[in-house]
Amino acid sequence: MKTNKLAINGGKPVIQKGLIKSWPPISDLDRKLVMASLEGGKHAHGPNCKAFTEEFAAWNGNKFAINTNSGTAALHMGLVACGLNAGDHVLVPAYSWSSSATCILHNNCIPVFVDIDFATINIDVKKIEAAITPKTRAIVVVHLHGLPVNMDAVMKIARKHKLYVIEDACQAHGALFKGRKTGTLGHCAAFSFNQNKCLCAGEGGMFVTNDEGMYHKARSLWSFGETRSPEESRDYHAYALGWMYRGNDLTAAFGRAQLSKMDRYFKIQREHAALLLDLLKGTPALILPTEPKGHTHNWYNFTSRIDMRAAKWTGEPSMLRNAVMAALKAEGAQVGVWQNFILPRMTVFQAKNAYGKGCPWDCHLTKPVKYDPEAYPVAQHHTDTHFGMTNPLRAPNGKQVVRATARAFLKVFNNLDQLDVEHINALNQK
Repeated sequence: MKTNKLAINGGKPVIQKGLIKSWPPISDLDRKLVMASLEGGKHAHGPNCKAFTEEFAAWNGNKFAINTNSGTAALHMGLVACGLNAGDHVLVPAYSWSSSATCILHNNCIPVFVDIDFATINIDVKKIEAAITPKTRAIVVVHLHGLPVNMDAVMKIARKHKLYVIEDACQAHGALFKGRKTGTLGHCAAFSFNQNKCLCAGEGGMFVTNDEGMYHKARSLWSFGETRSPEESRDYHAYALGWMYRGNDLTAAFGRAQLSKMDRYFKIQREHAALLLDLLKGTPALILPTEPKGHTHNWYNFTSRIDMRAAKWTGEPSMLRNAVMAALKAEGAQVGVWQNFILPRMTVFQAKNAYGKGCPWDCHLTKPVKYDPEAYPVAQHHTDTHFGMTNPLRAPNGKQVVRATARAFLKVFNNLDQLDVEHINALNQK
């Protein structure tokens, strides 16, 4: 068939240019709330910040919430909320966004990495206990790409070893573990409202907890080390080391509008993911994402991997992955590599140069930690073989986009023999 000629080799692309719409959809409600904020005169920490905090807490099922300027800030607040101190060790998965680990450094604590489970791409709960050191006081669990971690297993270990659990739910808005929303399963949690998140406010984040004491500790870090919020009568006295992590009214107004649509977005993403999984089932050499029983994915990212053995590729895995991804892009599919490096390979950990001169690793309050990238083979294998996508599964895109994306995948994976892998990689490096 003529349509079998890959677009990267001169064939006709499967997906028409302009078919896939950008995220997030903007409605009259978004315009109304943002313009009201703009004209309201309170553009720093204003009334929308308070309203967004209350509405998000109610939607997610938390007693306490704090609107922040980023998910990274919310993660740092989580470490402070747990009472962690300089030199404490904190477990974190070896594959995630850098903030999942650098937030630990922000509090002068030491990241200790744990390899991931290949099927779920989340922290391997079976490897957590082996990574615990005498200095370990907490675990940062990342619900990566919107798939919740097995929190029963994590909390059992945490109780046994008296550890705090901080949920990095920055990508997991609305995702469920055994019917409970992420952000309600550990001691505290962080969400992000960055441009590409399932709940987008452009930027921003939210710290959440059900513990009043943790809430007050987090709030002191959030606002210059003060103990009173901007809504209260402030004395402008710093009682502890603090940052300026507050959100702003314009961003909160946008977040409020988008939050009102979240349940509909969640339903659409799950429907589209189910359709795509069905259409791609059995595709040769394609490893599709999984959703274990009891875990409800929000499909922030539809992450696939390539089975190198099935593809009959014996070279560097990333080379074939890069070629496949280039071919998919040529067909019009919006795919990309989410994270090119496992965290232990990043310079900040290899050189231990966070604050300079070996700090905080050389602190007399801690114990030595080694970062050997070879100790995390599953994370590395995932990194070299994965690619993902977000927009095609999201509103305002419909099933037409999902079906077109599936056709692009099928065309490429059924014609892998057409790929000149070395040539494509050479072009990519120019």
